[in-house]
Amino acid sequence: MSMSIHTVTTDQPDKIPPPSVNHLPAAASTKRRWDVGGRVHRLHQKLTTKHGWVGDYDYAWLCMPTMPWSWGRARSRRAKTGPPFYALDSELPIILAAASGLQHALAMLAGLITPPIIFASALNLDSETSAYMISASLIGCGILSLVQMSRLRLFGNYYLGTGLISVVGTSFATLSTADAIFNSMYADGTCPSTTAADGTVTRGACPDAYGMVLGTSIICSFLEILMSFVPPRILKRVFPPMVTGTVIVMIGASLIGSSGIPNWGGGSNDCMSRPSSGFFQLCPDISAPRPLLWGSPEFIGLGFLSFITIIITELFGSPFLKNISVIIGLAVGCIVAGAAGYIDGSSIKTAPAITFLWVHTFKIRVYPPAILPMLAVYVSLAMEAIGDITASAEVSRVAVVGEEFDSRIQGGVLSDGIGGFLSALFTVTPLSIFAQNNGVIAITRCANRTAGRFCCVFLIIFGVLGKISGVFLAIPNPVLGGVTTFLFASVATSGVRVLSYNRFTRRDRFVLAAAFSFGIGDLLVPTIFTHLFDGVRHPNKGLQGLFDSITIVLSTPFLISGLVALVLNLILPQEDSDDDDDVVEVIDVEAHPNSKEKELHI
Repeated sequence: MSMSIHTVTTDQPDKIPPPSVNHLPAAASTKRRWDVGGRVHRLHQKLTTKHGWVGDYDYAWLCMPTMPWSWGRARSRRAKTGPPFYALDSELPIILAAASGLQHALAMLAGLITPPIIFASALNLDSETSAYMISASLIGCGILSLVQMSRLRLFGNYYLGTGLISVVGTSFATLSTADAIFNSMYADGTCPSTTAADGTVTRGACPDAYGMVLGTSIICSFLEILMSFVPPRILKRVFPPMVTGTVIVMIGASLIGSSGIPNWGGGSNDCMSRPSSGFFQLCPDISAPRPLLWGSPEFIGLGFLSFITIIITELFGSPFLKNISVIIGLAVGCIVAGAAGYIDGSSIKTAPAITFLWVHTFKIRVYPPAILPMLAVYVSLAMEAIGDITASAEVSRVAVVGEEFDSRIQGGVLSDGIGGFLSALFTVTPLSIFAQNNGVIAITRCANRTAGRFCCVFLIIFGVLGKISGVFLAIPNPVLGGVTTFLFASVATSGVRVLSYNRFTRRDRFVLAAAFSFGIGDLLVPTIFTHLFDGVRHPNKGLQGLFDSITIVLSTPFLISGLVALVLNLILPQEDSDDDDDVVEVIDVEAHPNSKEKELHI
């Protein structure tokens, strides 16, 4: 189905010429590629000269805070004396490469540690396993980000990787879907739970549920691998901004409601219901150093402190600090929480000094009801990857149209699919391209892949040092909630930005209204579809699995809203330009008192 130019904004920024090295003749480029002696000489110069280590970058600008009385002057001065732009393959000073790589690693750190912490909390896993899941996530992200940046030629015009600073992280789409899958597992007895005399349900530890998600992810990853060989123009036609924006908005909104705000109040576990007795009578549980009722003002204050720290950092921080404002919010919140006695240091003491992948393993099995939802997750990962690669290409000043750009999308989606397969083997849920790093590229004006490789090294180091994971696990729930609420709201905002590419004709508004009817309805009343098939008597195992799968899809806001938007966008006819109802006709009634026909086009 063809896309109407009146439905989606297709304007692109002016193409910026690539670095001068790309203008070399083919023979000269080949000679340079295989000139080993020249490479050794350049490496010697980089390691033995001040220019090779420091270069001419304005480090003072990078670290200088922004004061209120200098806002106007700072903007004008920065516009005149901004640092140089470092393209993908240009020579980059070692210090700048390391500093930029550290910024990238810190900018994505909060997004990387949040999903495993939430998974572990939802399944009530012990601190040792939870710390390992954080370490595995960091190591897996570092390794697979190197693959995503590589752009390896496979055959013909097919590649693996984008060749940009396209880092990967644990997908928030998986996080939202896994919550519904875990609920289904506890409901059907796959995971243990107990019911107290007062009706309070307490969930037991269920590491096997995590292994089932990993196993299901492995078989579903082949869908995205196959999608990577579909021409990008067809993918964009099937998944336009109308669909992708709806999905991203609902992912962010659902995570705010299921994780961000509940943790801000004290915890997203069973303590949220404020039971009158039991282990979760107080948050995070009665064994915590200073447990309180969910929603206590102390918890709200800690979360607000972390939240307001992010805002203050954005107002007064240097470009470096602005890029890591979320980490600054976590740090300030933890300092105050530690001084007030809210931090339990047991996770730090029990965490190993050094760890790596497969120190802990999970039983890899397939959970049939999760197959359909996980297939939808991989479709959404492909949609997100296309948008994130486009944004990365824009800030990296490479072409966003043409054959080369299409090959970057193909390579990125393929790497995403293969990454989903490998990440499950790494005991990590599906990894997808992260968009947070585009802001770092835009601010530092450094799109060089050397900085991206330093970022990967830092992530792997953070993961290998097990005590760091123990520190992350010790972060109090209110501090984590205040930060992740902002983080998830940023995801929803990205979805709004994608939706802004639409023209918002009557057809567009109709599709959005139908999609949000299900998505927002699910968000506000999560149990509406829980009992949909209760009336079916004695279904066989296969039929029951299908019912559970459908229930998971219907109960996950971004899946059902994305599905509705996808179907309606394909079946509803496009509007002609003559039918565009964006024109408003104003009629002066007093000037035409006898007029019987008055039309108003809104």
